[in-house]
Parts: sequence; C-alpha cells; structure tokens
Amino acid sequence: MSGISSSIVTTLRLKNPKLLLLEFCSCLSHLKIIHGHMIRTHSITDVFSASRLIAFCINPTFQSNLLTYAFTIFSQLQNPNLFIYNTLIQGFSASENPSQSLHFYTQLQSQGLFPDNITFPFLVKACTKLGSVYMGIQVHSQIIKHGLLNDVYVQNSLVHMYATFGDIKAGSNIFRRMHRWNVVSWTSMIAGYSKCGDVKSARNLFDKMPEKNLVTWSIMISGYAKNSHFDKAVELFQVLQSEGVRANETVMVSVISSCAHLGALELGEKAHEYVDRNNLDVNLILGTALVDMYARCGCIEKAIRVFKELPEKDTLSWTVLIAGLALHGYAEMALKYFEEMVNTGLIPRDITLTAILSACSHGGLVEKGLEIFESINIDYGIQPRLEHYGCVVDLLGRAGKLAEAEKFVLNMPIEPNAPIWGALLGACRIHKNAEIAERAGKVLIQLLPEHSGYYVLLSNIYARTNKWESAENMRNMMKLKGVKKPPGYSLIVMEGKVQRFTMGDKLHPEIEKIERMWEEILRKIRLAGYSGNTADALFDIDEEEKENALYRHSEKLAIAYGIMKTKAGTPIRIVKNLRVCEDCHTATKFISKVFQRELIVRDRNRFHHFKEGGCSCMDYW
Repeated sequence: MSGISSSIVTTLRLKNPKLLLLEFCSCLSHLKIIHGHMIRTHSITDVFSASRLIAFCINPTFQSNLLTYAFTIFSQLQNPNLFIYNTLIQGFSASENPSQSLHFYTQLQSQGLFPDNITFPFLVKACTKLGSVYMGIQVHSQIIKHGLLNDVYVQNSLVHMYATFGDIKAGSNIFRRMHRWNVVSWTSMIAGYSKCGDVKSARNLFDKMPEKNLVTWSIMISGYAKNSHFDKAVELFQVLQSEGVRANETVMVSVISSCAHLGALELGEKAHEYVDRNNLDVNLILGTALVDMYARCGCIEKAIRVFKELPEKDTLSWTVLIAGLALHGYAEMALKYFEEMVNTGLIPRDITLTAILSACSHGGLVEKGLEIFESINIDYGIQPRLEHYGCVVDLLGRAGKLAEAEKFVLNMPIEPNAPIWGALLGACRIHKNAEIAERAGKVLIQLLPEHSGYYVLLSNIYARTNKWESAENMRNMMKLKGVKKPPGYSLIVMEGKVQRFTMGDKLHPEIEKIERMWEEILRKIRLAGYSGNTADALFDIDEEEKENALYRHSEKLAIAYGIMKTKAGTPIRIVKNLRVCEDCHTATKFISKVFQRELIVRDRNRFHHFKEGGCSCMDYW
C-alpha cells in the first residue's frame, strides 16, 4: 500500500474496505466496478470516499486520462469539499483544457469554501498552460487577497509563471521577497533569464545555487544552446561531468546540438561516447540530434550509420539526413533517401522539400529539382513556400539561367522576399552579370537597407565588371547609411577547446606563431602557383594593402593554427559564419595539395571538402 498513507488506509478500511482495491486498480473497467459497488451501498454519498475515487482518476501514473470520469463522479456529489475541488483543479491544470481549473475555482468560491496553498499553485499552473498573462495576474491578486503570498509553494508557482511569460521583472520581485529558496525557485528564475536571452544573469544565479538537481543543469545548458552560446553549453557539460552528475537524454540533446552548431566533431564524438557509456536511450529526438551533429560536423558517413541504426524514424529524422547530404553536395544520395522515405509511407513536410530542392541545387540537377517543385502541391498537397521558390531561383541561377531565374522571381504568385532576391544576386556574382545584379540589388537594398552583405556583394560585382564608379557609389551609400559589415570569424576545435579567430586577429595568445606559420604556408603555395585574388577586397586601397588584408582572413589564421597543432595528414575542420571568399577558397585548394591535407570547411551556405587541390563544391558556392 505504498501509494496511500497509513492514516488514509485506516480511514478507508473503516468506511469501505472495497476502496482499498483502488491501490490495485489497473483499468477503467475495474474502477467502474468499485464505483458501482459504492453507488449500490450508498457510500458514494460519503465525501471522503468519493474524494478517493476522484483522486485516483487524476493520478498521473494511470495509463488513461480519466478526467471526464472524475467530472462524472463530481457531478453526483451534493456538497463536495475543498479537497475534491483542489483535486479537480490539479487534474485539469495539466490537461488539454486548463480553463476548467478556473471554472472549478469559481465554483468553490460560490460554495463558500476558502482556497488554500494547494489550490493556488495548480491554478497558477493552469494560467501558465493557457498562456494567459491576464488570468495569471488575476490569480496573483486572489493570492494576495487570501493572504497566501508568503507561502513557498505559491511563490514558486508565481515565479515559474512569470518566468515562463518572460516577465522577468515580476518573477524577480517575488523571488527576492521569498524567505527561503529551494531548487524549484532557483531553477524557475534561471529558466526565466534564459528565456529572455540574459544567460549571464542566469549563470550568476546558477553559480550561487547551494544545491542543483539535473533539471537545473539541463535548463542552464539548454539556455546556452538556445541563445547561441554553444561553446558555453559544451563547457558547462564538462563541468557537470567533473562534478559527478549523470546527464540524461534531454541534456545530451542540447550538448550534441551545440557541437553541431560549432562543427566540433571531436567534442560531438565524446558526447556520443558518453551516451553509449551511460546506456542512455537513443530515442528519436536524441538519435536525430546525433545524425544532425555528424552531418554538420562534416562526417556524413557517420551520420548515415547513426541514421540506419535508429530503432524508429520519423519525417524529421529523414529530413535531417537529407539536409545534411544537401549541405555536403551529395545530391544523388539525397534523392535516394528522399525516395526511400516516401516509399515508407511518410509524407514529406515543407522542410523536407526545402532540403531535397537544396540538394538538387547544390548538385546542379535542374530538371529533377523543377520536377520536385512541381510535385509539391500535386503530390503532397502543400502550397509552395518562399523557401521552395528560393531553392528554384538558386537552382536556375547556379545553372547560369539568370534570365529564366529573374523571370521566375517576377512571376511568383507570392511576394518574393530578400533571400529570394539574394539568391539571384549571388548567381549574378558567379556568372558576372552586372545588369541583372543591379536590378536585384536595388530591390534588396529597399527591402533590407541595413543588411551589409547585399551592398558588399553588389559592389564586388560592379568591381569585377570594371564598373568602378558604381562600385564606389555602393560603398559610399553604405557609409552614408551607417551600414557595417558584420565581423567574420572562424572556429576550430583543438584539444577539446573551441578556438575562435577573427580577421586580423591579434588577441590569440599564440598569434605570433600562427602568423609565422601562415607566412611559411604562403611561401609554399606561391611556389605551387598561388597568387592572391584581391577582387573581393576593398577596392579603395592599394594592391599591397589588399593582399595584407586577405592574408589575415579568419579562416587562413584557423588553417595555420590547425596545421601548426596537428600531425601531418590529419584532416582539419573549420566552421565560418560568412560565405568563404574567393581568395580563401583558392588558397585552401592549394594548401590541400601542397600539404597533402583534407580541409573540411563549413561556411554559411554549405560544406567545402578540399582535397588534392580540388573542392567538392566544384567552385560554385
């Protein structure tokens, strides 16, 4: 009788021994037998006995949702007590219909009953689930009215509610007024700060906590991940391990996703080893995160292997693999898995179709891509989204069909957005078409006047086609509007730590050694035929300064660091936040040949596998 206290057992034995059978009840039919017996013996009229039936119905460990049955029992009672109302408020607060909790609260007041410190936490929970700030504030006022604001359980529920709503000021006010804090109080505030993007305040609270549970660790790590502090998420996971805390599947999803964003294969592999070593359940969510991590870290073979080992697969897991293959330029393989997915009976989602169209674009499969685009509505009943139209523009643009791509954009049934015009502008850069680029660029600058990339891209297109006056006008427009290009950076993981480089970096503790290494690399690749491509450098400085600027691009510094720190023949993996410039692309091809290294670079758009002087993108990116 572990589920019921001894005092309740004694009372049940005295009132109706049959009620003790509730402890062994395992299905609705058993419950109905006991309920029927109570009706026949008139014991249903006893409020205590009826309350045990209702309490059983809302037990979360029971397999079926019996709230409707609980309400049926309640409707037969003439004078339900506060325990019964609290039980129903609790049950409905976590249901699909949390507004019923508010209804029962109104009823208990009309019966002349006074709510207690059990009533309000679940009432606040119902408001949280409803997402109603207004109702939450109304319940808060009721708490004050009934003098329960200093109760720790009530306070915790309010802190959690305001934190969930993103009202960190209100939550913080209650938190500071509390006489004592427990794990729930601290964790709710940490979650609130993380949700508002203030991970610094969240971490300050986290570090001050006297005791932490796994939920707290999970929320702090996921807070870092959700706010793009991926390196911090991985670092905190390492702290978790050093303190002997055992992570669960939820924590590992955040950690592995962070490794994916960082492109940190070494750290991702260690996280995967942790999962295996601790016998964690590689469920659908964790398994999909692993597939994504390996794909985004440049190891598509392992991504495929993990995918094949998944005990179950849904549309999202198939989509993640297809998108990974697209990112690497493996169009034919992506099509193979797409067809396999469809053959299993799963219906592609809009993101699945975006992934396969992107694969066709990267692989230059124009006809196949157009065929899939036409099938979106006919075969799958999905109205094409802007992302799908953007893929078609990219598809046509990459194939050099710029006039056709522009016509496609102009004839779209929905208003084209900036990424669509940006895809057209990017194609114009590759094929050096200043005429269409100018038309696309003007639209883009009107749509996103603060976006530096489009000014720079159009300026470089003008410069390449010797339209120096137009190029200068574009740069002057940037200065006039105060538009600045975001700083580029490159990441490389060495010895379990994420190293970050920026253009002209002078802050790295080993920068002098790195620069000497780059000079040595430069000397060797020049002998092999490399000469700096200054076409994309700022045109208003002389050639010597252009070369100096190019040679200090972040990915060159990262490559130099990688060669300096690793043994000959070791692959080097780099993640860049911007598109790889032409000179860095050319230089990396030479480095792969001269130093006999495989360099795997993930830029904003795709993967570049540099090997023996070539690149997997076939010089189109």
